[in-house]
Amino acid sequence: MNDIGPMQVVRAGNLREVLAALDKAGTGILLLTQPDGAFERTVTDGDLRRLLLETGSLEATLERLPKIQSVVLPEGFTRRQALDLMNQHAINHVPVLDAAGRAVAVVERREIDEQILLSTPHMGDTERDFVEEAFRTNWIAPLGPNVDAFERELADLVGIGHAAALSSGTAAIHLALRLLGVGPGDRVFCSTLTFAASANPIVYQGAEPVFIDSDDISWNMSPAALEAGLVAGQREGKLPKAVIVVNLYGQSADMDPLMALCRQYGVALVEDAAESLGARYKGRASGTFGALGIYSFNGNKIITTSGGGMLVSDDQAMIERARFLATQARDPAPHYQHSEIGFNYRMSNILAGVGRGQLRVLQQRVEARRAVFLKYRAALADIDALQWMPEPQWSYATHWLSACTITPRSGMDSAELIRRLAGELIEARPLWKPMHLQPVFAQCAYFRHGAESVSDRLFAQGLCLPSGSNMSEAQVDRIVDTIRKVVRG
Repeated sequence: MNDIGPMQVVRAGNLREVLAALDKAGTGILLLTQPDGAFERTVTDGDLRRLLLETGSLEATLERLPKIQSVVLPEGFTRRQALDLMNQHAINHVPVLDAAGRAVAVVERREIDEQILLSTPHMGDTERDFVEEAFRTNWIAPLGPNVDAFERELADLVGIGHAAALSSGTAAIHLALRLLGVGPGDRVFCSTLTFAASANPIVYQGAEPVFIDSDDISWNMSPAALEAGLVAGQREGKLPKAVIVVNLYGQSADMDPLMALCRQYGVALVEDAAESLGARYKGRASGTFGALGIYSFNGNKIITTSGGGMLVSDDQAMIERARFLATQARDPAPHYQHSEIGFNYRMSNILAGVGRGQLRVLQQRVEARRAVFLKYRAALADIDALQWMPEPQWSYATHWLSACTITPRSGMDSAELIRRLAGELIEARPLWKPMHLQPVFAQCAYFRHGAESVSDRLFAQGLCLPSGSNMSEAQVDRIVDTIRKVVRG
């Protein structure tokens, strides 16, 4: 907002003086003020041209300007309110008045119309090189050199034997369950605090989802809740065929106790690392602990191929089988022959080129997102109502999304904070709504961490803040200032 001193004029001023003031202000409008300081109306260059044509003299005063009701804003307005008002009246400047009707500022469209989104793609130049190579060599259709190279390069980066590039992370989970023989009548345990894509493939296979609570240590699957579920399953004579452990918001679950439980009960573990590529657990890459692991390259992920995913494993036979199933299960015959049902799940050579370029800057993207989270935490450390997603000693989290909770005793809940941020064109989102609270899974069993459901509390109190690796310092500062004003105010 501008200093309004040079913009204020009175009716006694002549056109020569007022035109000079308009030129000095450089905003395209002036503020006509009454002798007692009260705001009367805005004055534009068009108003002055019409007055000059009417009077024919630069010495004419503003006394002949008609009285009009100008569009104004009260103090305490939001960016959204200001933009809506500007759009409604097709204007780019609005005076701001205090309670006494005096102008205290002028808000300009160009200063407030920037929206800060939650997590936007961050592209570079290397991606273009690989994509252009695909065009030059006419490798446009699915499969090709970029796909093969992307698989090798990602497997090498995370330290696992084999990888299959697929059309989505969801496809990777679906194939993982198919490879593990999950089918009708089976049960699959799954983290409840996650996106629906983690659980939907269980139903694709005709199996029954059973949901497992989070713990407070990592916000990921609770070993205590998993043990309770396994004990109950053994007692009923129906242990799960697999356990899907989801690594939320760029942080690994506590894998050692979860893996120990799965080994004890003879259950396969699938690691859903869709949100945690680049994270580590005790120095080892997230996504490499289970029988199978999956990554996502959706548009909002830490690196992206626009849409895509990867299935990884040290079991070469399973990954080869996954590639077969993902390519419509076409038999090795000179004609189109299919002995079983397959899927159209392979990644295109063009998108794999994007992924190869993105993979080269993964660590930079991780460092940038961690820096955003650490700045939020440091800058807002004095606001006790905010509690940040913990990072245990064994974790190196990417903070793909900067997540926190706001305690009810602050007088504001997460929904209200999200709404207030939206008013300032800052996109924040709730934490994932737990799967056991979703209408589509209402009939499914659920095992809590203890007497309290941790995931219910996190959902009720939690939110994610903008976290993009391409955010500027000024944008982070704006978010911090807004949160401070909203929560403290």
